[in-house]
Amino acid sequence: MADRIRIENSFSQNAKVGWYLAKRDIKQANKWTTMLIVAVMTFTFLNLVVVSGILVGLIQGSEDAQKKYGIGDVIVSSFINRAYIENTSEITKIIKTIPGYKNHTVRFGGSARVESNYRSTLKPGEVRDGAGATFLGIDPVQEDSFSGVSKFVIRGSYLTPQDQDSILIGKNLLYEFTPIEAPGFQTLKNVSIGSRILVTSGSVSKEYYLKGILSSKVDEFDSSVVALDSEVRKMTGRTDLNASTIAIQLQPGSDPVAAKQFLLDSGVGTYARVQTAEEAFPKFLQDMKSTFNILGNAISGIGLIVASITIFIVIFVNAITRRRFIGILKGIGINRKAILYSYMYQAFIYAVFGITIGMAMTFLVIKPYFTAHPINFPFSDGILVATVTGTLLRGAILLVTTVIAGYIPAKIVIKQNTLSAILGR
Repeated sequence: MADRIRIENSFSQNAKVGWYLAKRDIKQANKWTTMLIVAVMTFTFLNLVVVSGILVGLIQGSEDAQKKYGIGDVIVSSFINRAYIENTSEITKIIKTIPGYKNHTVRFGGSARVESNYRSTLKPGEVRDGAGATFLGIDPVQEDSFSGVSKFVIRGSYLTPQDQDSILIGKNLLYEFTPIEAPGFQTLKNVSIGSRILVTSGSVSKEYYLKGILSSKVDEFDSSVVALDSEVRKMTGRTDLNASTIAIQLQPGSDPVAAKQFLLDSGVGTYARVQTAEEAFPKFLQDMKSTFNILGNAISGIGLIVASITIFIVIFVNAITRRRFIGILKGIGINRKAILYSYMYQAFIYAVFGITIGMAMTFLVIKPYFTAHPINFPFSDGILVATVTGTLLRGAILLVTTVIAGYIPAKIVIKQNTLSAILGR
């Protein structure tokens, strides 16, 4: 007899009975109520994944643009204490032999000041309408093959190899697109396509025609005055072909770390700094990504609490309204643990359905949509960052939290005296 009681009170027996009761309760429950609970779990899961994913994706989109259009997979740049890359021509030849090499672009850089009202007579105390900028020299054909920069010309047209007297200007340098007036920060006003712009680099000045305006969401272009590489070399007093940076693209699937090591083994590190895109990203982008990740987790945590409270209320109300039935189950010998497990199973089932639907929506609908149609933030094209591992972890957190939220109210109700529950007292 004692052995039989032990068997009936065993975990496996209580679990089986609890599972049977849970399935029975869900089948008999109002289908609209069940659908509503599953919907709450689905949206809670999406809140956990999508909110933080979009916040992180805002910065990830900026990094992706920097990598695709500005830095490439690997970038060779001048040492901090040097203005250019020594032996650029030889390094370029080595770059073309990298395993997995696809493309590269050579850029020449300097600093410049641009002015738009330099022909006007100034009154005492007035300053010219101008701005400091990076002076970026490119081979227009090579650069367009690498970054497709021509598609970022939102007004006017792109440079050709014959445009010695024309420049492109990034939108960050124009008041029309960056309407900021602050001490120490100037932008050009009253500028349009065809305007004459005075560019000064060091002690050398030259007039150029504004041929196009760039908007790429990449600082490499948006904060620069872009001209032919030959013009930048003349303006900055460079008589050689040594460049400031060389950005390198690799074939899909190629390892940037291996490419970097190849360049270092080939002696490039003696003349220039070699970095992968991840190493070259500005630290503030990495800090912002971490900050937005924390912020997203905090917002998601609030949603998790709301879902837990919802499940708590649903299970509690369900158990309260079924007190007499629970009392009868206990009266006919059903172990209270089996009854408790049944409510935990119900919470578990609701969570599993919600997480499964949420996973399908995330990876089959939402993420592909944002990949194809990024969110147009002012400084980046935001995407949804969601990995299978991270998503499963958030699903596990929601699952555990939901089961606990189902356990507590069921425990409270089931502890009631059996006779009082049957009599509804």
